[in-house]
Amino acid sequence: MILKNNFYNNDACQVARALLGKVIRRKYKNHWLAAQIIETEAYYRCEKGSHSSLGRTNKRMAMFMPPGTIYMYYARGYDSLNVSVKGDGNAVLLKSCIPFADKLTSKEGFRVMQQLNPQNNGQLRTLNKLCAGQTLICRALHLKVTQWDQQPFDSNEFYIDDVAYQPEKIIKTARLGIPAGRDEHKPYRFIDYQHAKYCTSNPLTKRNKPNYSIIRS
Repeated sequence: MILKNNFYNNDACQVARALLGKVIRRKYKNHWLAAQIIETEAYYRCEKGSHSSLGRTNKRMAMFMPPGTIYMYYARGYDSLNVSVKGDGNAVLLKSCIPFADKLTSKEGFRVMQQLNPQNNGQLRTLNKLCAGQTLICRALHLKVTQWDQQPFDSNEFYIDDVAYQPEKIIKTARLGIPAGRDEHKPYRFIDYQHAKYCTSNPLTKRNKPNYSIIRS
């Protein structure tokens, strides 16, 4: 079931948790590619970790558009995918995924995703690392800032699907890459416990373990 705009018209943390297990579907040439969301981060205009806290500009305009608007920007020069949610300036970042196949998207798409997102040496990236990061998701699914920023989802090309999977347990912890003094401590990062080993950075295995909690979905 394709997610409608009312799904996104909710609190950022609520949407971030609810997106875990949902599937991004993207049509690329003659293939439908798919990746299941396993890690998200919530952002609010009222806290310093959010782009929107720096003010409304054309570059950040999607965060102030209706819930369900795609917000894409460049992170270290590469495309990054977000979606606006309830409240001006609030959004959810899609942080990592795992390749997904079902009756709509065959495993043949995995090879296409690997070709779109090779390692720096040109070798194919392993499946468990293919979407383990916000820019890797976009590369594997061929999602570009220039095409999708400030746009609605499109059921013919790019949308997020509810495949009736819900994590039993969710890890709640601090977001990654937030500079010191910009609300870096806020626990607005959510990870599907079952797939934590495939996320951007697994808090369960860190030597100096960050603060985290385990919650039921």
